[in-house]
Amino acid sequence: MDKFYHSVYLHEERCIGCYSCLKRCPTQAIRIRGGKSSIIPEYCIDCGECCRQCPHHAKRCRRDQFEEFRGDFSYLVALPAPALYSQFNHLTDVNIILTALLLSGFDDVFEVSTGAEIVSTATREYIAAHPDQWPLISTACPTIERLIRVRFPNLIDHMLPILPPMEVAAQLARERAVKRTGLPEDAIGIVFLSPCPSKVAFTRAPLGLKKSNVDRVIGIKDFYPVLLSHMKEAEKNIQTVTTSGRLGKGWSVSGGEAAGIRSNEYLAADGIENVIHVLEDLEDEKFEGGLRFVELNSCSAGCVGGVLNVENAYLARSKTKRINQGEPPTRTEETDLGGHTPEDFGWSEPITYEPVYSLGENIFESMGNMEKVETLLETLPGLDCGCCGAPTCKALASDIVMNTRDASIGDCIFLTREIT
Repeated sequence: MDKFYHSVYLHEERCIGCYSCLKRCPTQAIRIRGGKSSIIPEYCIDCGECCRQCPHHAKRCRRDQFEEFRGDFSYLVALPAPALYSQFNHLTDVNIILTALLLSGFDDVFEVSTGAEIVSTATREYIAAHPDQWPLISTACPTIERLIRVRFPNLIDHMLPILPPMEVAAQLARERAVKRTGLPEDAIGIVFLSPCPSKVAFTRAPLGLKKSNVDRVIGIKDFYPVLLSHMKEAEKNIQTVTTSGRLGKGWSVSGGEAAGIRSNEYLAADGIENVIHVLEDLEDEKFEGGLRFVELNSCSAGCVGGVLNVENAYLARSKTKRINQGEPPTRTEETDLGGHTPEDFGWSEPITYEPVYSLGENIFESMGNMEKVETLLETLPGLDCGCCGAPTCKALASDIVMNTRDASIGDCIFLTREIT
């Protein structure tokens, strides 16, 4: 399995090399060469920021299409992300959406928000038992996991070693389906309705486990019209399907996960640029002692801000608050765990540092190349304008020293202008 699998990709025919994506990529994974952008796969963390920023829709997200795989399984289970509920207007009962999922071709529904409540319980227990690892960093957002893995190696030991709610829900959903139907596990299709590309990438190249429990991933915005077509019918005969309360459903917005730890000693940040600032401060130990938990969401406002959603992120956040007003705090009981305990949903595989930004095969080569980069930087203007096709002067210097991505000193238009 490719550890650098990516759901985000370039639709080259649509790209005009407009530089919109270049300056917004948080990991400097984009270059412009020959009038087209390209994505450096080992740098990309599938945050979807380039998809959000590209005015020509040249950055896209790989995901599955329902009609193409529905015949591959004998029994289909939908895993709706909590963000799904905030995509509809005037929603009075989430069971309407869950009933619409059953009417649209799924045989069963298992809420990811139920998995979120289980993860909240496991998180509280882990935080209490491991004060030596404080602050613990949430691992619910795959983009954050990937970002720490390639850029913040000193924080890996602070990552919460618990599977994300999607995986917990998928495991329990499959076990329940096998028990109900008697079918073999591979005859049951677990389908996640995703708000973002990073969760698509996670199912193909998971972190913390060998193989994802999710079989297919469809975008919320792709399935949204199908659900709309069944909403009126669902309202006439609402089935009580929901098994989660406002704690689990609240995971869709920034701060929702932190609410589940039942402590005020937390920090919650959203938006990839804000997240990077927080991680830098964590690495520099700028926070005072006592901070127990850090919740980080790469998308602004939380998962409701994912690029595979329909609704405006901030309007969706207010809708989430309204939807949760009538919900109990939680509906998940021990009987819902199928014989499991929260401790059963920890990582089975360690996450290790991936030195993708290394300038050499060893420390001596890296130091030598770093000196070359610094020397070359002295000749560059330091404007970080991006006109050379690299996001910064340092990125251009690194590309030149490492002899990668067809970079040359002549790419700097300011130096070229002085020479001519």
